[in-house]
Amino acid sequence: MGTAGTGADETADERRHLINVAYRLLGSAAEAEDAVQEAYTRWYALPQERRQEITNPGAWLTTVTSRICLDVLGSARARRERYVGAWLPEPLPDPAERDHGHGADPADQLVMNESVTTAFLVVLESMTPAERVAFVLHDVFRYPFAEIAGVLGRTPASCKQLASSARRRVGVTRTPVPPATRAETVRQVKRAWEAKDIAALVDLLDPAAVLTADGGGLAGTVLHPVEGGTRVARYLLAIAERSPGIELLERSVNGTPGLVAQVAGTVTTVASFDVADGRVTRIWAVRNPGKLRPWTRHVAAGDG
Repeated sequence: MGTAGTGADETADERRHLINVAYRLLGSAAEAEDAVQEAYTRWYALPQERRQEITNPGAWLTTVTSRICLDVLGSARARRERYVGAWLPEPLPDPAERDHGHGADPADQLVMNESVTTAFLVVLESMTPAERVAFVLHDVFRYPFAEIAGVLGRTPASCKQLASSARRRVGVTRTPVPPATRAETVRQVKRAWEAKDIAALVDLLDPAAVLTADGGGLAGTVLHPVEGGTRVARYLLAIAERSPGIELLERSVNGTPGLVAQVAGTVTTVASFDVADGRVTRIWAVRNPGKLRPWTRHVAAGDG
């Protein structure tokens, strides 16, 4: 795994790749950064002669990072059972839209593609830790099962079965929605929400639409998903009624069009959307302040 190399200095070039692997495995930029940092700590803790014996530091680091993520995923299951309300992956801004973009934040190093959309990450959460590692490493990063076996401590055949099981969880792939269509649908939701036009909102929402919110017990929100287009529309309008001064901005969230709500310049909610046939089918709204840190320095000038 990773780019071939013989010296310790070359491992610095692997950091971006490792962050991308770890975020997809964990759904959290902060936890991904911690996992990668721990992998580097273990690398530099090796005796110099041992490091020199490793002909592919990138492969070593990827294996160690993946194993660390596997351990984190195992403990995360217990933590999330105690989590207040629904748990959602940490939403990330597009580095190109950020107002600093110096690469200091792990979020700046992430490649935004279909494997980091909220919809995809939510599906990954339904997998067992071993399934998730096998699926992400093979289907997303194209590692052979022989190498994945070294991460999971299983046979290549077993890893192939894990990835196959995970693939079934992903389900049938829908026809991709053109970015312009998705962006226009989100824009119309923003306009209807700002105008408090419930009829327009209901029309933009699929009758079976579901809104899931993540406050983590640190921000007020519904603890259970809101189901049904009409109920979701009424919930959105209720928020508008009790949130004077709220401002909605169109921003990319995990690589797809989304909305960011801010009050007095402080980001309070980041929402991402799933769209099919011109209607919103899912809304994921993150309000947990701990998950909004990548956005605190993000919101660029302009009203979106």
